[in-house]
Amino acid sequence: MSAKPPGLGVPFRLPLLILGFASLISGVLAGLTRLGWVVPLPSAQAVLLHGPLMICGFLGTVIGLERAVALGYRWAYAGPLLTGLGGVALLLGLPLSAGASAMTLGSAMLLAGTTLIMLRQRELFMITMVLGAASWLAGNLLWLAGTPVPEVVALWINFLVLTIAGERLELSRFLPPSPRAKQIFAVILTMLVAGSMLLSATGSGAALYGAALLGLALWLLRQDIVRRTVKEQGLTRFIAVCLLSGYAWLAIGSIMLLAGGLSGIAYDAVLHAILIGFVFSMVFGHAPIIFPAVVKVRMPYHRTFYLPLLVLHISLLVRLAGDGLALPALRNLGGLLNAVALALFILSTVSSVIRGFRATGK
Repeated sequence: MSAKPPGLGVPFRLPLLILGFASLISGVLAGLTRLGWVVPLPSAQAVLLHGPLMICGFLGTVIGLERAVALGYRWAYAGPLLTGLGGVALLLGLPLSAGASAMTLGSAMLLAGTTLIMLRQRELFMITMVLGAASWLAGNLLWLAGTPVPEVVALWINFLVLTIAGERLELSRFLPPSPRAKQIFAVILTMLVAGSMLLSATGSGAALYGAALLGLALWLLRQDIVRRTVKEQGLTRFIAVCLLSGYAWLAIGSIMLLAGGLSGIAYDAVLHAILIGFVFSMVFGHAPIIFPAVVKVRMPYHRTFYLPLLVLHISLLVRLAGDGLALPALRNLGGLLNAVALALFILSTVSSVIRGFRATGK
């Protein structure tokens, strides 16, 4: 039997998680500033970095940390460390190239670690996650080279969407999809990669990419085991509700992409339906599993877990209504409620951890 890889303990993981949350909080404040709300920011350039802070600084760091824990090797933690420090560099007002370089190196480490896992498990779900990590690295390289964020955002979306889809496909072993369903998934995967590359390289391909995202949303709604677990109780049902509602937002975002492309008013609506509605519904649902695994704390379920999720959905409906009706004030209110939902999520997570400590007497 091979020796267990020398990983890092919780005292070393927790600072990495804190770096990620620093990017989350600053990214939210930057987004509010872009909508016209007066909020404090650590640096003037942060207002232009809402997307990179949220996607690369927060989500990239958290995903990288989760992957490093799964891989077990100490070198894998260099990925979330670099992306977390890259976020800090941006917040401190250092040259954009400094933060972007650190984040690009961090994404390269994630790709290396994910590829190593794939070589151990040559399965479709690992190929999916490798393609997601490769998309993030490609997007970061383009961003580092000076490509505007709107031209790389499809690659960043791919990173998040394919990472989540790969993880859900892995869990489908409890309700295995048929060979035909796996073939359809592979076709969707090919369309997603091709569509994101076309959007980044030429600005075209929105129809292909939107069709692929819609196909993925429908595939997940049909194949995911949460269709059954939503009938359970407690935490199991909460996770299922988060995932099912997230798939619904992915479908809504993809339909809007098909209808309006990825420019103008549609840009705000599409991005936030997918990145807030889909991605953060997944974050809310997986947090009670990921945080205990990463930092070894208990997060006892409480029915108040639903409050941030409810506010998230309401905030998106308000924001998208503002986009669709061309009412900036309504869109801005929706953006503020987006921030409230994320703040409630952080408070809910902290309070759950405190309950866990009290329950164990530690």
